[in-house]
Amino acid sequence: MNNTVRLCAAAAISTFSTISALASSDALQVEVTSQASRQELAPANASCVTSSAGGTMPGANRSLPLKWSAGPAGTKSYALTMVDLDVPRDLSTLNKVGTSIAVDAPRMEFVHWILANIPKDRTTLAEAEDGEGRLHGGLPLEQTAYGLRGQNGFAAFMKDGPYGGYMGPCPPWNDERAHRYQVTVYALDVDRLRLSRTFTRAELLGAMSGHVLATGSTEVDYSVNPKARLE
Repeated sequence: MNNTVRLCAAAAISTFSTISALASSDALQVEVTSQASRQELAPANASCVTSSAGGTMPGANRSLPLKWSAGPAGTKSYALTMVDLDVPRDLSTLNKVGTSIAVDAPRMEFVHWILANIPKDRTTLAEAEDGEGRLHGGLPLEQTAYGLRGQNGFAAFMKDGPYGGYMGPCPPWNDERAHRYQVTVYALDVDRLRLSRTFTRAELLGAMSGHVLATGSTEVDYSVNPKARLE
């Protein structure tokens, strides 16, 4: 989440606006089927959870179970992204003893999951189907039966692995804002997008431009700070 990530996020936002304008009025219904309550993320789907001793400890990091409605006529594949909408821009404040991150602190986006070329007959993903546990460096960037993995945001600054597959939420324990995680599914009029082996969300959004028939999103929130609240 350095300057490179910030620039990628800005490019992705610009491209997303273009895609939204090109998409039809049809909307996909997207649902996370493991929500603990309302729109709260189940702890099993997080990469860290609150520790009884304070701070955090590793979570089960099971990829989200999802289902979505079928796309309109002409749908040949799907793609999906999962983005944290509330990462503090000042990274020096993250998990810093003696410091609280204010609810109204400036925020940026961070990518937790990307899949492209999801077969048109797929409208569900089972829990843990695209990852479970804290695998060092993430999962391989490869085609699976349920889609082609892209790089999540950790690849931009960790530099020690492909960082494909799902990486669950782990917001700062000192953040006063509960983070929102937006999952978006796109119905496309092509069965395969032309993407590099290490494609990012920005590249995915660019490749989808002009091919989006419908989109749908849902949000879940999560925090490891018991006092955190939504903005």
